[in-house]
Amino acid sequence: MRDLFGAELRWFQHIEETARRVFGRHGYGEIRTPILEELEVFKRSVGESSDIVNKEMYEFTDRGGRQVVMRPENTAGVVRAAIQHKLLASNDAVLFYYIGQQFRYERMQAGRYRQFWQIGAESFGVATPESEAESLLMLHSFLTELGLKSLVFSINSVGTPESRPAFHAAFRAFFSEREERFCSDCHRRIESNPLRVLDCKNETCQAALEGHPVITDHLDEASARHHARLKALLTELAIPFEENPRLVRGLDYYTRTAFEVLSSDLGAQSALLGGGRYDGLVKHLGGPEVPAFGWAIGLDRLVMILQQIHGEAPFAPPALLIPLGERAATEALKLARTLWDAGVPLQLETRGGALKKAMASANRMGIQTVLILGDGELDGGTVTVKHMATGEQESWPIGEACSRLRP
Repeated sequence: MRDLFGAELRWFQHIEETARRVFGRHGYGEIRTPILEELEVFKRSVGESSDIVNKEMYEFTDRGGRQVVMRPENTAGVVRAAIQHKLLASNDAVLFYYIGQQFRYERMQAGRYRQFWQIGAESFGVATPESEAESLLMLHSFLTELGLKSLVFSINSVGTPESRPAFHAAFRAFFSEREERFCSDCHRRIESNPLRVLDCKNETCQAALEGHPVITDHLDEASARHHARLKALLTELAIPFEENPRLVRGLDYYTRTAFEVLSSDLGAQSALLGGGRYDGLVKHLGGPEVPAFGWAIGLDRLVMILQQIHGEAPFAPPALLIPLGERAATEALKLARTLWDAGVPLQLETRGGALKKAMASANRMGIQTVLILGDGELDGGTVTVKHMATGEQESWPIGEACSRLRP
């Protein structure tokens, strides 16, 4: 867990502003759920066979004797909120996005933290592949507006609970022929949820999976049509994609479409985020039978990638107003108030020190425009303006400072 400030925090803010702009134009509204949820919300939704529930949750009993958890992901909380507040009672599509902190006791590695930030989008009430294509197009726009270019959508269909038993039977038969090659976690997973074996990160287990039964060969007719239609839509939208028969994601609630977004912006291709369809989750948590689709991206890792690609986040430092002397300090406060009220980003020097010291601070902060107000300027009704990048200096009428600096 860590503190965020300065250049790194500016990337977080830039990503969040981009998300709100892109998602808003698609009709998504923000939702904010509590960090603490009842433990049962995640056991019932994420699944007791998942690594999140088995290994990674911060869970405890509070002073009232309730079993609670610091949310490890946000989809389950959004679904719980939608049910509790009866937001899914009509036949209308309900579109949410969220930005917030999640908590998992994970292995420490680059770009991963135990308190981490996620941005996610969830759509409720629409079961069509068109709704998925629209969500993935929104996601593609969000990532490209952040400056990521080498993106590939890795997709799979995990079918439905009704069609999955045929795949489970074929996969368990395959597993039994080479079970000694799989880790102890996979031996547990094969009994509770065979799909979890495909998700194992152990390299030996991945090698042992060579030639495994493919779940898309066991889809029901409706799921097969759904998957084919989504691929056709992605092709029409020119969104690069590839099929990955081992992609099942790390959560138990997915049905039909599961996907990840891969990026090679830093060289080797790696997953940026993932998501999928979870048509049974709302009903499973006690709500109506409502289809849903969503995804989430970790900001911490995304920031790390964007920093390496682009360096500093887009940032326009404020101007700096330096008063020289007590009389100028009074007038500077009045001028600064006028500028602030007009929406001009401005920092006011209030230390009362020497001009040289204030200019050195401006250099360190990357400030591009410095306004200097002294007795001479006040007598002439002007303000001296120094452009730091060129070193040029000019004089403006005080009354024009607002119009010249307004963004």
